[in-house]
Amino acid sequence: MTATRETYFRPLVQRGTARPESAVALAGGPGWFTQAERLSHDGSRAIVAADAIPDDLLQCLSAPRAAIAGLEMDRPRLMGILNVTPDSFSDGGRHSGFDSALAHGRAMADAGADIIDVGGESTRPGAVDISEAEEIGRVAPVIEALSSAVPLPISIDTRKRAVAAAAAGAGAHLVNDVSGFVFDAGLAPFCAEAGLPVCIMHSQGTPQTMQDYPRYGDVLLEVYDFLARQIALAEAAGIPRHRIVADPGIGFGKTTAHNLALLRGLSLFHGLGVPLLLGAWAEVGRLQAIAAVIVFLGALAAIMSTADSVLLSLGSIAAEDLARRPRDDPATTRLGKRIAAAVMIAVTLLAL
Repeated sequence: MTATRETYFRPLVQRGTARPESAVALAGGPGWFTQAERLSHDGSRAIVAADAIPDDLLQCLSAPRAAIAGLEMDRPRLMGILNVTPDSFSDGGRHSGFDSALAHGRAMADAGADIIDVGGESTRPGAVDISEAEEIGRVAPVIEALSSAVPLPISIDTRKRAVAAAAAGAGAHLVNDVSGFVFDAGLAPFCAEAGLPVCIMHSQGTPQTMQDYPRYGDVLLEVYDFLARQIALAEAAGIPRHRIVADPGIGFGKTTAHNLALLRGLSLFHGLGVPLLLGAWAEVGRLQAIAAVIVFLGALAAIMSTADSVLLSLGSIAAEDLARRPRDDPATTRLGKRIAAAVMIAVTLLAL
């Protein structure tokens, strides 16, 4: 598949038993489609039958996704975010200390997380770079301790080769690069050599500048083009497509309107042929609705043709997890409050 396309196809995804024989499965899962929206950079839009989609793209849209870091992509997966930074925008630096970080990682595992993502450099708007040594000093001890404390894969959130190498040595299983292999040219070759799966995220600018004045001609298609190019770059560096995850980067160099456009058009990104990572956060008073609303969307991911379906999918996955836990369990209560707060905020935004 080429890195950019003249036309794009966003499947109009449905679920349910009334599935026509001509329906195409989405990523091998229960979602299916018989039509797609055809889009182009000139602004033209049209609804077309699924058989109008080019064969190479149709294969990317329909093929089941391979396991990532030992996690089967046969259902949505929850990623818990552990920021060991003093200036995190998502948790206010509450887990920057070693003991607090380890306790929070264990708590997220107990609450139902499938993978823990550890980050040592703040990517909040306006954040400045820190040295590799400082970042390694923050993440390596925590990853080493977590790798023996929780039976889950651990990802390292970094833009830097040296940090990724140190994290892998400490037990990290996946590299999550918010720059999408733009910041450090040595990171993709290292991941290829080490055999590590990667997550390629889109962001516009750096954390220090990304929210100064985000602008796009067509945010949905431009983010898709970037991810397609960087996936091709990763493959050229030796990382096979079955070890790649893509993230449209909600909130990273985007306005609220940009974020909503990406959510509404999210099914387009299945055309990349890889699992998707969707990250969202919100704050309701003192409640931080963050890590629990990061979802690995793989083969059974319920990315529908509207953002409402994504959020409902998120809520239903959380509900299934909560239903298995005692109602008076503190971890259950905290997780339920965070997810409920996130869903309420998101639905409110979609109604604007």
